[in-house]
Amino acid sequence: MFSSKPPKYQKRDNPNSDFCCVPKCAVSGKFNSTVSFHHIPKDETLRKLWMRNVRRENLVVKRTTTVCSRHFVSTDVIQGGRRHLREGAVPVLFAWNDYSLPAASVWERRPRPEDEGTEKENMDVELLLQCHDYDAKPEPSALDIAYEKIETQQLLIEELQKRLEEVTLTQSFGLERFSASDDDIRFYTRFASYRHLQAFWRQIEPATSRIVRVGTQPSTSSTTEAPVKAADPSRQTDQAMIIFINSKTFTSYQSRCLPLIDELFLFLVYLSLGLTEKDLADRFNIHQTAVSRIIKSWVHFLYTLLGAVRIWISPEEIRATMPSVFSKYSDTQVIIDHTELRCQMPSSLLVQSETFSQCKSHTTMKGMIGVSPHGAVTFVSSLYPGSVSDKELFRQSEIIPLLDKDLAVMVDEDFRIDDLVPCKVHRLSHLSHDEVLVTQDFAQLRMHVEKIIQRIKGIYLFDTVIPLSISASINQLFAVACLLTNYQNKPLVKAWAKELTLC
Repeated sequence: MFSSKPPKYQKRDNPNSDFCCVPKCAVSGKFNSTVSFHHIPKDETLRKLWMRNVRRENLVVKRTTTVCSRHFVSTDVIQGGRRHLREGAVPVLFAWNDYSLPAASVWERRPRPEDEGTEKENMDVELLLQCHDYDAKPEPSALDIAYEKIETQQLLIEELQKRLEEVTLTQSFGLERFSASDDDIRFYTRFASYRHLQAFWRQIEPATSRIVRVGTQPSTSSTTEAPVKAADPSRQTDQAMIIFINSKTFTSYQSRCLPLIDELFLFLVYLSLGLTEKDLADRFNIHQTAVSRIIKSWVHFLYTLLGAVRIWISPEEIRATMPSVFSKYSDTQVIIDHTELRCQMPSSLLVQSETFSQCKSHTTMKGMIGVSPHGAVTFVSSLYPGSVSDKELFRQSEIIPLLDKDLAVMVDEDFRIDDLVPCKVHRLSHLSHDEVLVTQDFAQLRMHVEKIIQRIKGIYLFDTVIPLSISASINQLFAVACLLTNYQNKPLVKAWAKELTLC
């Protein structure tokens, strides 16, 4: 029969405080001299193997934490002098894996009284047993730990990627950054909302595959473009998307610095705010020459695409969409107004005299716009030197053949074209404050017309002095800016919202 009392060991002559941290191992340096104690290695990989085999839950590794030599195979313990372990040795002999443990040697017993020191030895053994957690559960294997760490790292990587995308989106200057704010969309693009801009993009996206990038070679073609006016109603959409290419002006340029929709956004920002190419290059984080190529490519593309769409409205369509404020002028077919764009003064004195406008006291380019009563742009002329008179501008714009003799033209008070048109002329006079109070109906009509014209004149690019560097494409820029107002704005009358989402 084995005694249930704990074994009694003879003390060493020079005891030390080392003890084994393995659960259910009661060996310490106080009683045994043939057992050596080895510190847990600092190498992370080797330490994990030791900790996995020791299987002590919540073990905190300290400078005094050791494992006795009874848990190593004999070939791992190198004898002679101070015993030490072979490099890379790992403890493998434990009670949990059913390895038989070698018996611990003790010092040779010395004669002593039977009861001497018994009580103190029992206390020492009890204290030693309290230092070990014999109820510790086996720790998970190294493979399970590795899987858990991999999953944790993957979650951390996904979170960091999400944060990086958010920071990148906040710092980048592109359409996606402002997609949640219709106010920002209106400010940067003049489109009424992000939904309107996306609707316009869906219409032109199929034709974007035909965009030909403008090269750096100077254009040899004529800079004077034909007016954007009535097109053949039978013209098909596919024909409207054909781009006519001058081989000396265009070069194939396949690589892109920005996604196509961000290129459109850049072009719209350029038109709406009149920013310089250097400013746009800094905002979009691309080279200035890339900005110049994008602007030239998109103005040629949109001029060809939008300019091929029929915008002149028939008398029947005019009558069907006539606003109530035109009740006294229900025969109005088109509202004509002109605008002047200030341009950089050329070095040639002859060109200076031709472009100098007495009204603006500056060199300008003058163009004419035709707007239907319900607010759609139906005619855009080419730009002419600022010295040309309003009457001569009207004559050269080629709008006269389009006018219906049974309808009327509405113009400003000082626009004298009565002898040029085959129809009636309505004039909007400039009323004083007192006159407005008396003639409320006419004032309401005047405000309606001003609202229509302001959509075009409010483009900031045309508020600045046009540099000579873009004079070759200013006709196209002006036409595209005018035509875009048909897509950018909501209807002037709410009742038309369902019918006139896009022209």
